[in-house]
Amino acid sequence: MTKPAPSQQRASLPPTRKSLPVSLILAREAVMAPIRKMLLKAGITEQQWRVLRVLSESGPMDAGNLAKRAGLMSPSLTRIVQSMQNSGYVQRETDADDRRRHHIAITSQGQAIIDTHLSEAIEIAEHYRTLLGDKDHDKLLTLLQKLADKLQDQDRP
Repeated sequence: MTKPAPSQQRASLPPTRKSLPVSLILAREAVMAPIRKMLLKAGITEQQWRVLRVLSESGPMDAGNLAKRAGLMSPSLTRIVQSMQNSGYVQRETDADDRRRHHIAITSQGQAIIDTHLSEAIEIAEHYRTLLGDKDHDKLLTLLQKLADKLQDQDRP
């Protein structure tokens, strides 16, 4: 069996403007631009914001669940939490029953960052909903979650 020539392989790929990975990256960059401006004022990173949002929304949780909910790799979360703990934004406690597990909680200082920037974050989120309209906004979120779930299911044995 012969391998198709590189030109034939390229011909089967969708154009970059129709490529899911490229489209997701371009959309992410456009969506994140105003959020990055807000976070610059807050003095925190995108990853730190996600950690604070998850903890503010859901309460204390173990590091594995936090990493998953915040879209972070566990080794990255460990480094980020250490930095946030040093800044007083989160606290980490060792599980009494399993010393390998840690529970992470937002502190009042971390919650203050969320509270201070809440109205701006809501304004940004509402702007995206207005741009797309309620129906398309909700459909986009549903489709993205469906894609993420199906891809995660593929990785499971």
